[in-house]
Amino acid sequence: MIRRIMGIETEYGLTCFSPHVDEVKTAEEVAQLLFRPVVQKSHSTNLFLPNGGRLYLDVGAHPEYATAECDNVRDLIAQDRAGDMLFSEMVRDANEELAREGSQAQIHLFKNNSDSHGHSYGCHENYLVRRSRNFRAHISSMIPFYVTRQIVCGAGNIYVNENGEAHYEFSARADQMFDAISAASTRTRPMVNTRDEPHADSDHYRRMHVIVGDSNMSQITTALKVVMTDLILMMFDAGGELPDLSLKDPVDAIRVVSKDMSGKTPLEGSSSSYCALDIQRIIYEKTLSFLKEKGYEADFSDDYKYFIDLWERVLVGVENENWQSISAEIDWAAKYFLLHRYKERSLREWNDPAILRLNLAYHDVTSAGLRASMEKQGLLKTFVDADKIEEATRVPPQTTRAVLRGAFIDKAWKTRKDYVTDWMNLRLLEAKGTRSILLKDPFATKDENFEELMREMDQK
Repeated sequence: MIRRIMGIETEYGLTCFSPHVDEVKTAEEVAQLLFRPVVQKSHSTNLFLPNGGRLYLDVGAHPEYATAECDNVRDLIAQDRAGDMLFSEMVRDANEELAREGSQAQIHLFKNNSDSHGHSYGCHENYLVRRSRNFRAHISSMIPFYVTRQIVCGAGNIYVNENGEAHYEFSARADQMFDAISAASTRTRPMVNTRDEPHADSDHYRRMHVIVGDSNMSQITTALKVVMTDLILMMFDAGGELPDLSLKDPVDAIRVVSKDMSGKTPLEGSSSSYCALDIQRIIYEKTLSFLKEKGYEADFSDDYKYFIDLWERVLVGVENENWQSISAEIDWAAKYFLLHRYKERSLREWNDPAILRLNLAYHDVTSAGLRASMEKQGLLKTFVDADKIEEATRVPPQTTRAVLRGAFIDKAWKTRKDYVTDWMNLRLLEAKGTRSILLKDPFATKDENFEELMREMDQK
């Protein structure tokens, strides 16, 4: 199989609840409290970590975590969950600080995509691809895939309209998309961002920056959306193409798909009409048949075989309205049954405050959230175990450039050296001058200049 560098960036929703009105804090105040230890350590709210990832405070007081570069899906899921764990520990420390001050306020952090005021924040996927003149054409051909992928990988959402009427739908992110493809990320918020920023040798690589997806709580769903995309990119790398499934209005279509839990509403295409199930099945069959024809099937790992089967099972489950069959693996189904059971027992409606609070609790990554208990009860299957996740909070992936960055940062912390780093650059700041190296190959785990730099750091 073709090695591919992949990464996930997650923006979190932040809030602080208190029974006392005078203890209510703004998001900015809560963010300052949360990031106080980070600022004390790095004099900044932007910090690369020894595990190779990046933890920072984004615009709008949104905590954000970017995984290190990963070349396999197990490392990626461990890194993604490591971000949840790191922020959960920061929230715990901040809540203990509030308690010492005599406050009853409690901070919560949500891995979701919108707040009660309609503000949106995202989960971005990154895939390194070879620089090619077909880049734009390939992205355009994938837009129908991203418009309809939510029926497989959506996180589920309670949509409440202007009249207070509510219903359950596939995705919280769908209503926040305003373009299909664009170099902008916030002004028009496209499904795929084409800003040419590969964080690698720009002569050879580009980065496909996907911002249409929901933030997933399920490890299985997160891994599935990445594997699905990687399989299509694998087909492109081998010379294959997707059929023309272009939609007349992708922005309108993504909203229609989200609200149609049957997956069967026709979407107006440029040449024909297809429903979401049609589009997903055509792409699934085309991609897998091409890769099998090229001999890739023999190289599929057991993990990839599982996710290929799951992709098919989700489509069958949606088509037959047998959501229970996928409810331990797929976010939108898992959350639906959690909320629906409570809704039926309590005789409440979708827009009831108690249902909306339970919906938030599903996305809470702190100890107050529901995910840990759901995983323990088997209501959410896992893909990587707790030990690997904990390790990923400290140790970078060992098969990518991240291992070098992580080792550099770890040594800089231990030797109390001043440094600056980003995805490609490592800079050691000394009185005699700056020592800098550039790591342009994200696949490289060794570098002669790096070894020399590490030896210099050992010198007193």
